[in-house]
Amino acid sequence: MTAGEIADAFDFSKPTISHHLDLLRQAGLVESVKQGQYIYYSLNTTVMDEIVTWFIQFSNPKKSKTKK
Repeated sequence: MTAGEIADAFDFSKPTISHHLDLLRQAGLVESVKQGQYIYYSLNTTVMDEIVTWFIQFSNPKKSKTKK
């Protein structure tokens, strides 16, 4: 989706959405491809899988081991 398409779903300006998408791209959470005058953004699913896996570990705590 383009920043404009994403902005249409939220109550933020297109420049604000573009700025935040650029920050997410720099963090590796989204990927971008420029086609003509538009930049198309997509979720970086590899990173998102890692984040979900990291969160899941907190919902399944390992039994604590006692020291002898």
